[in-house]
Amino acid sequence: MKPIITHFTDTDLYKLTMCCAIVNCYPRAMVRYSFVDRNNTVYPEGFGKLVEEQVAYLEDLRFTEEEEAFMREKCYYIPTWFYTYLHGFRFRKEWVKVFQDEAGHLSINIEGYWHDTVLLEVMLLSIVSELHHTLTGELEKIDLEEYYNLSYEKARRMLSAGLIVSEFGTRRRFSLDVEEQAVRAFIAADRDLRKELGDAYKGSFPGTSNVWLAYKYGVLPIGTMAHEFISAIAGMYGPQEANHIAMDMWQKTFIGSLGIFLYDTYGFNAFSANFSEHFARVFAGLRVDSGDNLEQLEKICNKYRELGLDPSTKQVVFSNALSEEAAISLHKAVNGRVHDSYGIGTSISADGARWGILPSNIVIKLLGVKMTEKREWNKTCKMSEDFGKVTGDEDVISVFNYLLHR
Repeated sequence: MKPIITHFTDTDLYKLTMCCAIVNCYPRAMVRYSFVDRNNTVYPEGFGKLVEEQVAYLEDLRFTEEEEAFMREKCYYIPTWFYTYLHGFRFRKEWVKVFQDEAGHLSINIEGYWHDTVLLEVMLLSIVSELHHTLTGELEKIDLEEYYNLSYEKARRMLSAGLIVSEFGTRRRFSLDVEEQAVRAFIAADRDLRKELGDAYKGSFPGTSNVWLAYKYGVLPIGTMAHEFISAIAGMYGPQEANHIAMDMWQKTFIGSLGIFLYDTYGFNAFSANFSEHFARVFAGLRVDSGDNLEQLEKICNKYRELGLDPSTKQVVFSNALSEEAAISLHKAVNGRVHDSYGIGTSISADGARWGILPSNIVIKLLGVKMTEKREWNKTCKMSEDFGKVTGDEDVISVFNYLLHR
């Protein structure tokens, strides 16, 4: 098959910003990841070999001068030295081990230096998703023009309701072509509503997490970090101060910029214990990615008040598996208590309801880390505010629970 990923920046911005922080703060750290299919999908015979073939294609990717020029303009917070690193970066297929068992279930394991392998996750997930929907014949059912039109109407409903929406759907998209139609539609709806409503228009589509599509259409690449940044630090130092160390290292790298912190790796209480007035002032806001959105909002607002800050001056990004209806309802409930915005992924880039197609439910999670090549491996986990999003060895989860709640 032809390569699915054909551009170095066909990935989410947060993988690149995390890579920058890792090179800066933990250049010798090594990690282990594992693929998780929450639906326990039975893939077609030979699927694993096709994934291996796509991984080999990644070795041909190169970071271009045009991509650098775009990122220098839009991502002003990224230090110049990092672009030199990206120009020399090369994927290597030996970092990835793919296995498909006789029943058709897929296993993918990744091991290597953290700053190398961190860039694989989003690309591998989008490869698996597009391959699956291609081989099952589902991708052929999707009419791209119709997908654009459906996305345009969806965008108008959300944006006219006053939502600030970014597209976060690369990891589980049906294909790049489908994701592109959605991004084009949201850009068009945002433009049209600005013309129609003028000053009465309160919504916005600032951009997409996909750096290549942001480059192609001249919008902002959106994103900061993933749970793995905190999870790896917890594996190296323990979970009690992992959020504190992660916030410190993030600010060390980006010097006050890129200040939306993803707080729920070990739940709100563990984060709250590390969230001082200093960090509350330095970081522009927080991202909610698990738990009940309104309950989390109340906790966030209370924490800011406890620290002497007005919650209405801070930003909260909601990204917890939101649908169009859920996002509109949530925006009404927030009612200006914070500056709310919405990162929406699967329901934008993989909405197959019109054709009876379900999106993939796949993730790649960090399971092990060591600070340098000479250290022993330490296991780690993600615990979250949702039981269904907990990943890692059960014994490690038990130990982390004990350490956080003793």
